[in-house]
Amino acid sequence: MRRNRRVKIVATLGPASTNEQTMRRLFEAGADVFRVNMSHSTHEGLRDIHTIVRKLEAEYSRPIGILVDLQGPKLRIGKIESGAIRLTEGDIVTFVRREAIGGLGRVHLPHPEIFQAVKAGHILLLDDGKLKLRVIEASDVRIDAEVMTTGLLGSRKGISLPDTVLPFGSMTEKDRADVDFAMSLGVAWIALSFVQRAEDIAEARKLARGRSSIMAKIEKPSALKHLKEIIELADGIMVARGDLGVEMPVEKVPGLQKQITRAARNAGKPVVIATQMLESMIYAAAPTRAEVSDVATAVFEGADAVMLSAESAVGKFPVQAVETMDRVAIEVERDPLYQAIIHAQRIDPEATGADAISAAARTVAETLNLAAIVCYTASGATALRAARERPSQPIIALTPIPATGRKLAIVWGQHCVLTDDPRDLDDMVAKACRIAYQEGFALPGQRVIISAGVPLGTPGATNMLRIAFVGDDSDDL
Repeated sequence: MRRNRRVKIVATLGPASTNEQTMRRLFEAGADVFRVNMSHSTHEGLRDIHTIVRKLEAEYSRPIGILVDLQGPKLRIGKIESGAIRLTEGDIVTFVRREAIGGLGRVHLPHPEIFQAVKAGHILLLDDGKLKLRVIEASDVRIDAEVMTTGLLGSRKGISLPDTVLPFGSMTEKDRADVDFAMSLGVAWIALSFVQRAEDIAEARKLARGRSSIMAKIEKPSALKHLKEIIELADGIMVARGDLGVEMPVEKVPGLQKQITRAARNAGKPVVIATQMLESMIYAAAPTRAEVSDVATAVFEGADAVMLSAESAVGKFPVQAVETMDRVAIEVERDPLYQAIIHAQRIDPEATGADAISAAARTVAETLNLAAIVCYTASGATALRAARERPSQPIIALTPIPATGRKLAIVWGQHCVLTDDPRDLDDMVAKACRIAYQEGFALPGQRVIISAGVPLGTPGATNMLRIAFVGDDSDDL
């Protein structure tokens, strides 16, 4: 099973797609990673999905990633007596800690930490940003806020605070239980919701203990202030445009998407673009032209993966949505401008031997027009460095560790093959050439470049390059 594109596709599972037949069709259509949203899934549901994915892996002999997306803290107002109240621009609304049914300008807010952190001048967003209020006065028991947009406020609607750094981490007790269960299954990626600061990633890392990779979702303004530190601690980044577009002016989101994408790429961390990419395909069999352009922009930017949310989880056309995303990505990567745009974004390698070797592999492969770059990798570090270079040639990642293959399923350009470690250097070359031929990347007489860390199995120790003829003797570089 070989993809004809470098960018990866993440498909969210839900009522429309959580069954073996549909998941098989989604994988065949182009899904590389399946996302499970723990806001809507149980442990039993996650176990069932995991079982199906592992069955598909065995059937297609290809590592498939699972991304478990944690719910994170959900902030909501309390009940409203009549079910909803009308807020009119200029009105003053009082939020109170004391448990009571709201109405007549008073709203119960059952989150003491908000009262501790919010200050005069901060903005409150209710019901996914439909209602906007500005805090006039705040204390430990009461918040007075002026309504800035008119509308109806219903019971238990969500509240967002774009200006406020809340005094709690991004993981709840539910999240911790979900992480423990997901890791007991061997899930490759855990996505951390509502990250505010680097310390949130540190907490998740401590809980993970290296069992899964941590993906930080960038969806709060406070995360943007600490983006460099978050990227440094996280294993991957997700541009969660839904909540980011609620808490930030929507006109800023495209530019922020580019900034986050490039920052993650510079650090060699995989970056996923998410939310509303083909939103109209929830109900329609074809996307809008604007949505196609949105997906294309992410591919041109060199994102590692593009993600479908409701389109594949609850939409009427989940398989067609994946097929559409697959076709758009293939067409973009064939565009005459694609390579020029990708090359223009390259940065100098870090001052390490491993990064220098990976940069050299890309240069040699392109200069000599080699068929592929073959990476032997135990932890995934060698393959990640190869992907950071965004080479023109395909990248074949060879690993004996299934968890590494599943982790790399979300990484740009990676075609992962599970194989035993070679016995020696001669076997390393022979195995690389044989797999490049068997997987359809190289013909006899063509050449590949092989990158590895010797001795094998040493994480991050990329220190060897070798050029080899497929079906012929190899030459040292």
